[in-house]
Amino acid sequence: MIYIIDHSTDPQWNLATEEYLFKKFDKPVFRLWRNDASIIVGLHQNAYAEINIDYVRENRIPVVRRLSGGGAVFHDLGNVNFTFIDNRNPSEDTATMFARFTKPILDAMAELGIQASLEGRNDLVIDGKKFSGNAVAVYKNRILQHGTLLFSASMNNLSLALANREINFTGKAVKSNRARVTNICEHLPKPMSVEEFIGFMERFITERGEGKYTRYDYTPEDLAAIARLKLERYGRDEWNFGSSPAYGYSKVCRFPAGLLELYMEVEKGVIKDIKFYGNYFFLKETGELEEQLKGCEHLREKIEERIQKINLSDYFQNITGEEFLSLFD
Repeated sequence: MIYIIDHSTDPQWNLATEEYLFKKFDKPVFRLWRNDASIIVGLHQNAYAEINIDYVRENRIPVVRRLSGGGAVFHDLGNVNFTFIDNRNPSEDTATMFARFTKPILDAMAELGIQASLEGRNDLVIDGKKFSGNAVAVYKNRILQHGTLLFSASMNNLSLALANREINFTGKAVKSNRARVTNICEHLPKPMSVEEFIGFMERFITERGEGKYTRYDYTPEDLAAIARLKLERYGRDEWNFGSSPAYGYSKVCRFPAGLLELYMEVEKGVIKDIKFYGNYFFLKETGELEEQLKGCEHLREKIEERIQKINLSDYFQNITGEEFLSLFD
């Protein structure tokens, strides 16, 4: 097992590093890192709908798209990010993955005298207030799970940078206020700086965790490959923002398992183009499903026939077939 404590706070470089470690390394990895003020959006989110565009432009806050699902998050130097990369257990769903990789974090909080727990899809909370959001990505037989640790983050900037979307709620979902959030520093029995907190997390995970961890330093080849990824992907608006959807049919719903947006072009009753956005979690790329639905008649029964031939939960974890079909009504 290897661990990495990164000192770069460039969000584009850090997200490029995530992808490089995820796809090129075959050993288990633990990583701690921070970003300057930035917004990090989920792989399938509509970035323009998730941010307060005027505030972001005025304050020159970079928006960077990550490889994992889930929702948009605001980062600053008061937020510490952690990453675990390991081999995937084929029997695991996203809920099991979250439980496996957040346990060391909860154990670390307990060591600090803080009682925290995993609640909802992917949140770690203290007294019902969120201090960590988590997301996963799967690539071949590898799994990446990363999360935020709000230590002394600016709650005002967090609130101003992200859009507060008014969404139709469907099924048994219940509309709620924006999740209450809290900083870890407010709950510590004894004060510590964010740098001291990073040092504590490094020691706790690498010395008390399962297996033996070895500190890893990037080689010149690593750094060159990461720089290329930053230049070719994470530094480009085409990746970070994508194209604003302009389809003839659209519907947005929030289900218990997450937000799902459908944009679709229909010509003479046939789906010509289709795109899904949302903060849902996934095990397979949504683009595969989009390709399978192109050319299908825009009729509920025809769409139902197509999705019966696949495992829908691979593309939208914990979203039911009935919920999915309601998007097309």
